[in-house]
Amino acid sequence: MIKDMTVGKPTKVLLAFSLPMLLSTAFQQMYNIADSVIAGKFVGKEALAAIGASYPVTMLFLAVALGASIGSSVIVSQFFGIKKLGKMKTSISTSIISIMAVSAILTGIGLLICKPVIRILQTPAEIRTDADAYLFIYIAGLPFLFLYNAATAIFTGLGDSRTPLYFLIFSSVFNVALDIVFVTAVKWGVRGVAWATFIAQGLSGVLAMLVLLIRVYKIRTDEKYGKFDFGILKKISLVAVPSILQQSFISVGQLCVQGLINSFGTETLAGYSAAIKVNTFCVSIFNTMSNALSSYTAQNAGAGNYERIKKGYPAAIVIIMCVTAVFVALLCIFGNRLVSLFTDGNDDAFVIRQGRLFLWFVAAGYPIVAYKVITDGLLRGSGYMLAFMTSTLTDLVVRVAVSFIFAPSMNFMSICLSFPVGWAIGALVSMGFFLSGKWKNKAKV
Repeated sequence: MIKDMTVGKPTKVLLAFSLPMLLSTAFQQMYNIADSVIAGKFVGKEALAAIGASYPVTMLFLAVALGASIGSSVIVSQFFGIKKLGKMKTSISTSIISIMAVSAILTGIGLLICKPVIRILQTPAEIRTDADAYLFIYIAGLPFLFLYNAATAIFTGLGDSRTPLYFLIFSSVFNVALDIVFVTAVKWGVRGVAWATFIAQGLSGVLAMLVLLIRVYKIRTDEKYGKFDFGILKKISLVAVPSILQQSFISVGQLCVQGLINSFGTETLAGYSAAIKVNTFCVSIFNTMSNALSSYTAQNAGAGNYERIKKGYPAAIVIIMCVTAVFVALLCIFGNRLVSLFTDGNDDAFVIRQGRLFLWFVAAGYPIVAYKVITDGLLRGSGYMLAFMTSTLTDLVVRVAVSFIFAPSMNFMSICLSFPVGWAIGALVSMGFFLSGKWKNKAKV
């Protein structure tokens, strides 16, 4: 249900709001992981590598969807916090129209360039056909991806984190079931994995948007409001564009090093592909808590309650550090087993060893990146987008630099090292912007 986060004890409000979001992200990432697990177990390490080779490209499109949605969520939250319901409804319809227009453009471009990109990334020849097929089907489903993320972001902006969870549970279970049928029964291989995601994501996106529109229609207001407003689009863009760039920085950084990773061979690529899915699961949970704090910050900034934001910030840090401790323990103790979930167990010792190495390095950096994303969430929710972007760009530059500088002497370990080093430098930048206090003057509705 719609939740006003300008009242109530901050810790209790953030927990109640963020837990359904965390579960939603967990389910979303689990069915992404299921794609790779089923492909690796039932098709082989080549299929796992093919999905991994496509991964940075798919993440770039997802970055745009997430960034655009964050802009919508923040502006909807601010109008909701200040109780301007007419403008809030206009911001919702403006967001949906704009996001779907962007998705149509990106789908067309993506379908044209997907095959050349796979070759530019130096994807091993033996997995190119599967990588091409997976990426093409994934890009064809981009409108559904954008539709779902738009609906989820608007629900979140309205303080409703439960409804997206219900759709994620449905989509996750349905996707895994289709994965099993298409891969093990129909024998479609990597294509089956892609089609399962396409269908499950499509149903979830359409249903989520229908429920959202019905829910918004029931919100009564005496204010006049339009379906589209360029002034509100500008406000959304001021948050969305930096958020898209921030999300894209991460994906572009991944693209920059993907050719380097591919050059280490199919087995290293397969190990990395398995481990990066596990890492993405963990970091996505951190980012979800960051998004929850952004919505909390935006609502309270809209209401001009900055003292309440200051109380919510340490509460969010405590919550995320508890989650971090669990992830660090799991990756350090069960790293081998987590990577082995993605393999069929036949002569895959090297694949598992490479994946485990990566997980140990990133686990060491989780407390740092957890602090960073929470601070970024506050900066973004308050509208201090320059600080938010600078922090992430710093992380990207450092990560790419470390990967390439140390690759000749350290090989794959340079990739592993780049993550915690990039996070550490980025966290220092985020902390500096927060301590400056300038974020308090950035939120203007």
